[in-house]
Amino acid sequence: MLSSEMQSIITTHSCGFVATIDGDGLPAVSPKATFLVVDERTIACGNIRSPGTAKNLRANAACEVCFLDPLSRKAVRLKTSGTVLARATASPELVARFEQAWADYLPHMTGFFVFDIAKAELVLSPAYDYGHSQEELVDASKAKMAAL
Repeated sequence: MLSSEMQSIITTHSCGFVATIDGDGLPAVSPKATFLVVDERTIACGNIRSPGTAKNLRANAACEVCFLDPLSRKAVRLKTSGTVLARATASPELVARFEQAWADYLPHMTGFFVFDIAKAELVLSPAYDYGHSQEELVDASKAKMAAL
């Protein structure tokens, strides 16, 4: 489901925006910066001070997660079902993956959010439709950042 390009975007730009539904039926978007790709159908992030996201996922597992590569102007949009795992109930393999990728943050994680992917989409900027190459867009993005 996750192509190699999608996996690369998620790994390189590991801040994902998790959109859940709150108790009032309204969208709630929260950035989570400790994502990792578990396999081609699963992603996960650490639960660090995320009581709203945990509450929303326990009530309604349906959510969307979006990752953005601001340089190439590409995004990965995932329709998922999210699960809240306490650290004590997480598999040793999952904990080991977080130890490898996010060792400095692992002591602060009370648990994990695991997202089973139902649909994955690579979203490209309309600039690609107008004939711009990835290299051109990356160069333009870097120039904008350098000018800040």
